[in-house]
Amino acid sequence: MELSIIKNKIHNIQGNKVILDFDLAELYEVETRVLKQAVRRNLKRFPDDFMFQLSKDEWKEVITNCDNLPENIKFSPATPFAFTEQGVAMLSSVLNSDKAIDVNISIMRAFVALRQHLTDYSNLKEHIAQLEKEMNIKFKDIHQAMNYLLQKDKVQIEQQNRGRIGFKTGKKN
Repeated sequence: MELSIIKNKIHNIQGNKVILDFDLAELYEVETRVLKQAVRRNLKRFPDDFMFQLSKDEWKEVITNCDNLPENIKFSPATPFAFTEQGVAMLSSVLNSDKAIDVNISIMRAFVALRQHLTDYSNLKEHIAQLEKEMNIKFKDIHQAMNYLLQKDKVQIEQQNRGRIGFKTGKKN
C-alpha cells in the first residue's frame, strides 16, 4: 500500500489527525456498514480519543473542504466515524484478517511519516525565524549606518550653504 494514498486520506478534524470510516473501509476492502457494525459491537475498545463521530456541522465542513470525497458519501444521512492513529491500531483487533493487518501496518507508517514531516517542518520554521531575527538585527545596523552617513553628508552640505555671519566687506569669496 502506498503511503501517499494513505496520507491523502488523513484529515485534521477537532485538532486531531484522523481517517474517516469510509476511507478505512475502502482500504480494508470491506463495506463501510460492516466496519461501523464491527466498531459498534466493540465500543469499549474505542474511547473518545481513539474514535469519534462527526457532528453534522463538522461533516458539512469536511464536505466543503475536501474535493476528493466520493459522491455517494457526500449525501449520506449518517455522519462518519473519525479514527485517530490509536483508533486505527485498535481496528486491527476488531477486523481480524490478513488484509486488515497489512493495511494497519501501512497506515501506522503513514502516520509516523506525517508526524516526522511535521517535526521537520517545525524545525525548519524555527531556523527561518532565527535567520529572520539575525537578518533584522544586521539590516537594522546597516540602516542606522546608512542614515548616519546620509545625515552626515546632509549636515555638511547645509553648513557649506548657510549664510555667513559677521562683518561683510563687499568682496565675495
